[in-house]
Amino acid sequence: MDDQAWYLRTSKLALAVAIIRSKPADKSSREYTEHLAKVVSEQESTWRSKVEALETEVLQLRQKLLLSRMCSGLLETGDPSSQFQAQEPSSSENTLNLLEDSGCDLSNEQRSEPSEMSQNFVESCTPTPPLPLPIVRRHCATVENPLSSHMQFLQHLLELKNLTESGSLKTDLSHFENDFSTVSHSVCQLLDGLITFYRKPKFPFSSFWTEAVDTLAGLISDCNLSNHILKKCSKKLEEFEKTLLQVILRSNHINRFQVQHHVSQSLVTLGSCSLLRKSIISQLLSEVNSFTDILGTINQVQASYVTHYENIFSLFWVLEQLLQKETKEGNTSGIGPEDQEIQKFLQKHDETIFQLSDAFPLFTFYLWRLGILLNSVETVENNSPP
Repeated sequence: MDDQAWYLRTSKLALAVAIIRSKPADKSSREYTEHLAKVVSEQESTWRSKVEALETEVLQLRQKLLLSRMCSGLLETGDPSSQFQAQEPSSSENTLNLLEDSGCDLSNEQRSEPSEMSQNFVESCTPTPPLPLPIVRRHCATVENPLSSHMQFLQHLLELKNLTESGSLKTDLSHFENDFSTVSHSVCQLLDGLITFYRKPKFPFSSFWTEAVDTLAGLISDCNLSNHILKKCSKKLEEFEKTLLQVILRSNHINRFQVQHHVSQSLVTLGSCSLLRKSIISQLLSEVNSFTDILGTINQVQASYVTHYENIFSLFWVLEQLLQKETKEGNTSGIGPEDQEIQKFLQKHDETIFQLSDAFPLFTFYLWRLGILLNSVETVENNSPP
Protein backbone atom coordinates (compact mmCIF):
# COMPACT_ATOMS: atom_id res chain seq x y z
CA MET A 1 0.00 0.00 0.00
CA ASP A 2 1.46 3.38 -1.04
CA ASP A 3 1.52 6.43 1.24
CA GLN A 4 -1.39 8.18 -0.50
CA ALA A 5 -3.74 5.23 -0.09
CA TRP A 6 -2.67 4.80 3.54
CA TYR A 7 -3.34 8.45 4.38
CA LEU A 8 -6.73 8.32 2.63
CA ARG A 9 -7.79 5.24 4.61
CA THR A 10 -6.52 6.76 7.84
CA SER A 11 -8.44 10.00 7.19
CA LYS A 12 -11.67 8.11 6.53
CA LEU A 13 -11.22 6.14 9.74
CA ALA A 14 -10.52 9.32 11.76
CA LEU A 15 -13.64 10.97 10.28
CA ALA A 16 -15.80 7.96 11.17
CA VAL A 17 -14.52 7.95 14.76
CA ALA A 18 -15.14 11.72 15.08
CA ILE A 19 -18.73 11.34 13.84
CA ILE A 20 -19.44 8.47 16.23
CA ARG A 21 -18.04 10.38 19.23
CA SER A 22 -19.89 13.63 18.46
CA LYS A 23 -23.29 12.24 17.46
CA PRO A 24 -26.31 13.11 19.64
CA ALA A 25 -27.73 10.38 21.79
CA ASP A 26 -31.10 10.40 20.01
CA LYS A 27 -29.60 9.70 16.57
CA SER A 28 -27.88 6.71 15.06
CA SER A 29 -24.46 7.07 13.43
CA ARG A 30 -26.08 6.69 9.98
CA GLU A 31 -28.71 9.38 10.63
CA TYR A 32 -26.10 11.78 12.01
CA THR A 33 -23.81 11.16 9.01
CA GLU A 34 -26.67 11.89 6.59
CA HIS A 35 -27.50 15.05 8.54
CA LEU A 36 -23.88 16.29 8.34
CA ALA A 37 -23.74 15.51 4.61
CA LYS A 38 -26.91 17.54 4.03
CA VAL A 39 -25.54 20.52 6.00
CA VAL A 40 -22.27 20.47 4.05
CA SER A 41 -24.16 20.18 0.75
CA GLU A 42 -26.35 23.19 1.57
CA GLN A 43 -23.33 25.26 2.56
CA GLU A 44 -21.54 24.28 -0.64
CA SER A 45 -24.58 25.32 -2.70
CA THR A 46 -24.74 28.66 -0.90
CA TRP A 47 -21.05 29.36 -1.48
CA ARG A 48 -21.34 28.32 -5.11
CA SER A 49 -24.17 30.81 -5.61
CA LYS A 50 -22.10 33.55 -3.98
CA VAL A 51 -19.11 32.74 -6.17
CA GLU A 52 -21.27 32.83 -9.32
CA ALA A 53 -22.76 36.19 -8.27
CA LEU A 54 -19.28 37.62 -7.68
CA GLU A 55 -18.03 36.28 -11.01
CA THR A 56 -20.99 37.94 -12.74
CA GLU A 57 -20.26 41.23 -11.00
CA VAL A 58 -16.57 41.07 -11.94
CA LEU A 59 -17.47 40.38 -15.58
CA GLN A 60 -19.84 43.36 -15.64
CA LEU A 61 -17.12 45.61 -14.23
CA ARG A 62 -14.68 44.35 -16.86
CA GLN A 63 -17.28 45.04 -19.55
CA LYS A 64 -17.77 48.57 -18.27
CA LEU A 65 -14.02 49.17 -18.11
CA LEU A 66 -13.46 47.98 -21.69
CA LEU A 67 -16.24 50.21 -23.04
CA SER A 68 -14.82 53.12 -21.04
CA ARG A 69 -11.35 52.68 -22.52
CA MET A 70 -12.72 52.34 -26.05
CA CYS A 71 -14.85 55.47 -25.64
CA SER A 72 -11.82 57.37 -24.38
CA GLY A 73 -9.87 56.23 -27.44
CA LEU A 74 -12.63 57.50 -29.71
CA LEU A 75 -12.77 60.91 -28.09
CA GLU A 76 -9.01 61.29 -28.43
CA THR A 77 -9.21 60.80 -32.22
CA GLY A 78 -11.85 63.42 -32.99
CA ASP A 79 -15.41 64.53 -32.47
CA PRO A 80 -17.55 61.38 -32.55
CA SER A 81 -20.78 63.32 -32.30
CA SER A 82 -20.61 64.94 -35.74
CA GLN A 83 -19.40 61.78 -37.41
CA PHE A 84 -22.08 59.61 -35.92
CA GLN A 85 -24.85 62.04 -36.82
CA ALA A 86 -23.51 62.27 -40.36
CA GLN A 87 -23.87 58.53 -40.69
CA GLU A 88 -27.35 58.41 -39.24
CA PRO A 89 -29.44 58.83 -42.42
CA SER A 90 -27.78 55.77 -43.99
CA SER A 91 -27.88 53.68 -40.83
CA SER A 92 -29.48 50.30 -41.22
CA GLU A 93 -32.49 49.15 -39.26
CA ASN A 94 -30.29 46.80 -37.30
CA THR A 95 -28.09 49.69 -36.19
CA LEU A 96 -31.09 51.62 -34.93
CA ASN A 97 -32.35 48.56 -33.13
CA LEU A 98 -29.00 48.12 -31.40
CA LEU A 99 -29.13 51.66 -30.14
CA GLU A 100 -32.81 51.63 -29.26
CA ASP A 101 -33.13 48.25 -27.58
CA SER A 102 -31.04 47.70 -24.47
CA GLY A 103 -32.57 44.35 -23.63
CA CYS A 104 -34.93 46.01 -21.15
CA ASP A 105 -38.61 46.72 -21.61
CA LEU A 106 -39.22 50.43 -21.92
CA SER A 107 -42.53 52.19 -21.85
CA ASN A 108 -43.52 54.53 -24.66
CA GLU A 109 -42.75 57.48 -22.44
CA GLN A 110 -39.22 56.26 -21.83
CA ARG A 111 -38.38 55.69 -25.50
CA SER A 112 -36.42 58.36 -27.35
CA GLU A 113 -36.22 59.19 -31.01
CA PRO A 114 -33.35 57.49 -32.92
CA SER A 115 -31.48 60.76 -33.36
CA GLU A 116 -31.70 61.43 -29.63
CA MET A 117 -30.49 57.92 -28.89
CA SER A 118 -27.50 58.41 -31.18
CA GLN A 119 -26.57 61.64 -29.43
CA ASN A 120 -27.12 60.16 -25.97
CA PHE A 121 -24.97 57.15 -26.87
CA VAL A 122 -22.02 59.31 -27.87
CA GLU A 123 -22.42 61.69 -24.94
CA SER A 124 -22.56 58.75 -22.54
CA CYS A 125 -19.04 57.82 -23.65
CA THR A 126 -17.53 61.02 -22.23
CA PRO A 127 -14.94 59.83 -19.68
CA THR A 128 -15.82 62.31 -16.94
CA PRO A 129 -16.64 60.96 -13.48
CA PRO A 130 -19.10 59.55 -12.79
CA LEU A 131 -18.91 57.70 -16.11
CA PRO A 132 -22.44 57.20 -17.54
CA LEU A 133 -21.47 54.46 -19.99
CA PRO A 134 -24.19 52.76 -22.05
CA ILE A 135 -23.67 49.54 -20.12
CA VAL A 136 -26.69 47.76 -18.73
CA ARG A 137 -27.82 48.62 -15.23
CA ARG A 138 -28.15 45.80 -12.77
CA HIS A 139 -31.95 45.93 -12.74
CA CYS A 140 -32.01 45.06 -16.47
CA ALA A 141 -30.62 41.57 -15.83
CA THR A 142 -33.96 40.19 -14.73
CA VAL A 143 -34.77 36.69 -13.61
CA GLU A 144 -36.71 36.18 -16.85
CA ASN A 145 -33.76 37.26 -18.96
CA PRO A 146 -30.46 37.17 -17.05
CA LEU A 147 -28.49 37.46 -20.31
CA SER A 148 -29.50 41.08 -20.91
CA SER A 149 -26.27 42.49 -19.48
CA HIS A 150 -24.05 40.42 -21.80
CA MET A 151 -26.27 41.20 -24.76
CA GLN A 152 -26.23 44.96 -24.22
CA PHE A 153 -22.47 45.02 -23.67
CA LEU A 154 -21.84 43.13 -26.91
CA GLN A 155 -24.22 45.36 -28.86
CA HIS A 156 -22.53 48.53 -27.64
CA LEU A 157 -19.15 46.98 -28.36
CA LEU A 158 -20.18 46.40 -31.97
CA GLU A 159 -21.46 49.95 -32.22
CA LEU A 160 -18.16 51.32 -30.97
CA LYS A 161 -16.27 49.08 -33.39
CA ASN A 162 -18.38 50.44 -36.26
CA LEU A 163 -17.58 53.98 -35.20
CA THR A 164 -13.84 53.30 -35.18
CA GLU A 165 -13.97 51.99 -38.74
CA SER A 166 -15.72 55.01 -40.21
CA GLY A 167 -14.44 58.32 -41.55
CA SER A 168 -12.42 60.57 -39.26
CA LEU A 169 -13.01 58.26 -36.31
CA LYS A 170 -10.67 55.56 -37.57
CA THR A 171 -8.45 54.49 -34.72
CA ASP A 172 -6.28 51.51 -33.90
CA LEU A 173 -7.94 49.28 -31.29
CA SER A 174 -5.16 46.69 -31.24
CA HIS A 175 -4.02 47.92 -27.83
CA PHE A 176 -7.37 46.73 -26.42
CA GLU A 177 -6.82 43.13 -27.52
CA ASN A 178 -5.52 42.07 -24.12
CA ASP A 179 -8.96 42.99 -22.76
CA PHE A 180 -10.89 41.09 -25.42
CA SER A 181 -11.01 38.02 -23.17
CA THR A 182 -13.93 39.91 -21.63
CA VAL A 183 -15.65 39.70 -25.01
CA SER A 184 -15.11 35.96 -25.44
CA HIS A 185 -16.26 35.34 -21.85
CA SER A 186 -19.42 37.35 -22.49
CA VAL A 187 -20.05 35.47 -25.73
CA CYS A 188 -19.69 32.13 -23.91
CA GLN A 189 -22.25 33.25 -21.34
CA LEU A 190 -24.62 34.31 -24.12
CA LEU A 191 -24.12 31.00 -25.95
CA ASP A 192 -24.88 29.02 -22.79
CA GLY A 193 -28.18 30.88 -22.50
CA LEU A 194 -29.01 30.39 -26.18
CA ILE A 195 -28.30 26.66 -26.02
CA THR A 196 -30.47 26.28 -22.91
CA PHE A 197 -33.36 28.19 -24.49
CA TYR A 198 -33.30 26.47 -27.89
CA ARG A 199 -33.18 23.01 -26.40
CA LYS A 200 -36.75 23.67 -25.21
CA PRO A 201 -37.90 26.69 -27.23
CA LYS A 202 -41.13 28.38 -26.22
CA PHE A 203 -43.38 29.96 -28.82
CA PRO A 204 -44.01 32.84 -29.41
CA PHE A 205 -40.35 33.85 -29.34
CA SER A 206 -39.14 37.01 -27.69
CA SER A 207 -37.30 39.40 -29.99
CA PHE A 208 -34.38 39.09 -27.57
CA TRP A 209 -33.36 35.72 -29.01
CA THR A 210 -33.42 37.02 -32.58
CA GLU A 211 -31.26 39.99 -31.57
CA ALA A 212 -28.90 37.68 -29.69
CA VAL A 213 -28.24 35.58 -32.79
CA ASP A 214 -27.83 38.74 -34.91
CA THR A 215 -25.32 40.11 -32.40
CA LEU A 216 -23.43 36.82 -32.33
CA ALA A 217 -23.13 36.77 -36.13
CA GLY A 218 -21.99 40.39 -36.13
CA LEU A 219 -19.28 39.73 -33.58
CA ILE A 220 -17.88 36.73 -35.43
CA SER A 221 -17.95 38.66 -38.71
CA ASP A 222 -15.55 41.20 -37.17
CA CYS A 223 -12.05 40.19 -38.22
CA ASN A 224 -10.46 41.29 -34.93
CA LEU A 225 -13.06 39.98 -32.50
CA SER A 226 -13.60 36.68 -34.32
CA ASN A 227 -10.06 35.46 -33.53
CA HIS A 228 -10.66 35.79 -29.79
CA ILE A 229 -14.20 34.43 -29.90
CA LEU A 230 -13.46 31.37 -32.04
CA LYS A 231 -10.39 30.53 -29.96
CA LYS A 232 -12.42 30.40 -26.73
CA CYS A 233 -15.95 29.60 -27.88
CA SER A 234 -15.60 27.31 -30.93
CA LYS A 235 -16.96 24.24 -29.13
CA LYS A 236 -19.94 26.15 -27.75
CA LEU A 237 -20.64 27.60 -31.19
CA GLU A 238 -20.63 24.13 -32.70
CA GLU A 239 -22.92 22.91 -29.93
CA PHE A 240 -25.30 25.80 -30.61
CA GLU A 241 -25.36 25.03 -34.35
CA LYS A 242 -26.15 21.37 -33.62
CA THR A 243 -28.83 22.38 -31.13
CA LEU A 244 -30.60 24.49 -33.76
CA LEU A 245 -30.31 21.66 -36.26
CA GLN A 246 -31.79 19.09 -33.88
CA VAL A 247 -34.67 21.40 -32.94
CA ILE A 248 -35.66 21.49 -36.60
CA LEU A 249 -35.31 17.74 -37.19
CA ARG A 250 -36.75 16.38 -33.93
CA SER A 251 -39.68 18.75 -33.47
CA ASN A 252 -43.02 16.88 -33.71
CA HIS A 253 -45.53 19.01 -31.79
CA ILE A 254 -48.55 20.80 -33.21
CA ASN A 255 -47.77 24.04 -35.10
CA ARG A 256 -44.09 23.13 -35.06
CA PHE A 257 -43.57 24.86 -38.40
CA GLN A 258 -43.71 28.28 -36.75
CA VAL A 259 -40.90 27.24 -34.41
CA GLN A 260 -38.96 25.71 -37.28
CA HIS A 261 -39.23 28.89 -39.32
CA HIS A 262 -37.74 30.93 -36.47
CA VAL A 263 -34.96 28.42 -35.81
CA SER A 264 -34.21 28.05 -39.53
CA GLN A 265 -33.88 31.81 -39.82
CA SER A 266 -31.44 31.74 -36.89
CA LEU A 267 -29.29 29.22 -38.78
CA VAL A 268 -29.37 31.44 -41.86
CA THR A 269 -28.33 34.41 -39.71
CA LEU A 270 -25.36 32.47 -38.32
CA GLY A 271 -24.51 31.29 -41.82
CA SER A 272 -24.41 34.88 -43.02
CA CYS A 273 -21.00 34.94 -41.32
CA SER A 274 -18.54 33.39 -43.79
CA LEU A 275 -16.44 31.93 -40.94
CA LEU A 276 -19.39 29.79 -39.81
CA ARG A 277 -21.06 29.07 -43.14
CA LYS A 278 -18.83 26.20 -44.20
CA SER A 279 -19.37 24.17 -41.03
CA ILE A 280 -23.13 24.82 -41.06
CA ILE A 281 -23.47 23.75 -44.70
CA SER A 282 -21.46 20.60 -43.97
CA GLN A 283 -23.67 19.70 -40.99
CA LEU A 284 -26.85 20.29 -43.01
CA LEU A 285 -25.62 18.19 -45.92
CA SER A 286 -24.65 15.42 -43.50
CA GLU A 287 -28.27 15.20 -42.33
CA VAL A 288 -29.57 15.31 -45.90
CA ASN A 289 -27.16 12.56 -47.01
CA SER A 290 -28.10 10.35 -44.06
CA PHE A 291 -31.82 10.68 -44.72
CA THR A 292 -31.33 10.12 -48.44
CA ASP A 293 -29.68 6.79 -47.61
CA ILE A 294 -32.70 5.87 -45.47
CA LEU A 295 -35.16 6.72 -48.26
CA GLY A 296 -33.12 4.59 -50.63
CA THR A 297 -34.03 1.47 -48.62
CA ILE A 298 -37.82 2.02 -48.51
CA ASN A 299 -40.52 2.45 -51.16
CA GLN A 300 -42.65 4.95 -49.23
CA VAL A 301 -42.33 7.11 -46.17
CA GLN A 302 -42.99 4.84 -43.20
CA ALA A 303 -44.84 6.10 -40.14
CA SER A 304 -41.64 6.33 -38.09
CA TYR A 305 -40.09 8.66 -40.69
CA VAL A 306 -43.05 10.92 -41.52
CA THR A 307 -42.03 13.71 -39.12
CA HIS A 308 -38.39 13.50 -40.19
CA TYR A 309 -39.44 13.63 -43.85
CA GLU A 310 -41.51 16.78 -43.28
CA ASN A 311 -38.80 18.45 -41.21
CA ILE A 312 -36.03 17.83 -43.72
CA PHE A 313 -37.53 20.44 -46.04
CA SER A 314 -36.64 23.14 -43.52
CA LEU A 315 -33.01 22.06 -43.91
CA PHE A 316 -33.37 22.29 -47.68
CA TRP A 317 -34.56 25.89 -47.29
CA VAL A 318 -31.63 26.82 -45.04
CA LEU A 319 -29.15 25.17 -47.42
CA GLU A 320 -30.58 27.07 -50.39
CA GLN A 321 -30.30 30.38 -48.56
CA LEU A 322 -26.69 29.77 -47.54
CA LEU A 323 -25.56 28.42 -50.92
CA GLN A 324 -27.17 31.36 -52.74
CA LYS A 325 -25.34 33.73 -50.41
CA GLU A 326 -22.10 31.84 -50.97
CA THR A 327 -22.48 32.13 -54.75
CA LYS A 328 -23.33 35.82 -54.52
CA GLU A 329 -20.31 36.59 -52.33
CA GLY A 330 -17.91 34.55 -54.45
CA ASN A 331 -17.39 31.50 -52.21
CA THR A 332 -15.96 33.49 -49.30
CA SER A 333 -16.25 30.59 -46.89
CA GLY A 334 -14.15 28.32 -49.10
CA ILE A 335 -16.52 25.36 -49.45
CA GLY A 336 -15.52 22.94 -52.18
CA PRO A 337 -15.41 19.35 -53.41
CA GLU A 338 -12.81 18.43 -50.80
CA ASP A 339 -15.54 18.54 -48.15
CA GLN A 340 -16.58 14.96 -47.37
CA GLU A 341 -20.33 15.65 -47.23
CA ILE A 342 -20.26 17.66 -50.48
CA GLN A 343 -18.34 14.85 -52.16
CA LYS A 344 -20.89 12.27 -51.00
CA PHE A 345 -23.81 14.41 -52.11
CA LEU A 346 -22.46 15.17 -55.60
CA GLN A 347 -21.13 11.67 -56.29
CA LYS A 348 -24.55 10.09 -55.67
CA HIS A 349 -26.61 13.03 -56.88
CA ASP A 350 -27.75 11.84 -60.32
CA GLU A 351 -28.17 8.22 -59.27
CA THR A 352 -30.21 9.19 -56.20
CA ILE A 353 -32.57 11.40 -58.19
CA PHE A 354 -33.11 8.59 -60.73
CA GLN A 355 -33.84 6.01 -58.01
CA LEU A 356 -36.10 8.15 -55.79
CA SER A 357 -37.91 10.40 -58.26
CA ASP A 358 -40.99 8.17 -58.62
CA ALA A 359 -41.49 7.51 -54.88
CA PHE A 360 -40.37 10.90 -53.56
CA PRO A 361 -40.73 13.51 -56.35
CA LEU A 362 -40.71 16.60 -54.09
CA PHE A 363 -37.66 15.37 -52.18
CA THR A 364 -35.69 14.70 -55.36
CA PHE A 365 -36.74 18.08 -56.78
CA TYR A 366 -35.00 19.77 -53.83
CA LEU A 367 -31.97 17.51 -54.25
CA TRP A 368 -31.76 18.65 -57.86
CA ARG A 369 -31.92 22.32 -56.84
CA LEU A 370 -29.18 21.82 -54.25
CA GLY A 371 -27.01 20.11 -56.85
CA ILE A 372 -27.32 23.14 -59.14
CA LEU A 373 -26.39 25.51 -56.31
CA LEU A 374 -23.37 23.44 -55.24
CA ASN A 375 -22.12 23.31 -58.82
CA SER A 376 -22.62 27.08 -59.05
CA VAL A 377 -20.44 27.56 -56.00
CA GLU A 378 -17.73 25.39 -57.54
CA THR A 379 -17.97 27.38 -60.79
CA VAL A 380 -17.50 30.62 -58.88
CA GLU A 381 -14.47 29.15 -57.10
CA ASN A 382 -12.89 27.91 -60.36
CA ASN A 383 -13.45 31.23 -62.12
CA SER A 384 -12.14 33.36 -59.29
CA PRO A 385 -8.73 34.99 -59.91
CA PRO A 386 -5.72 33.32 -58.18
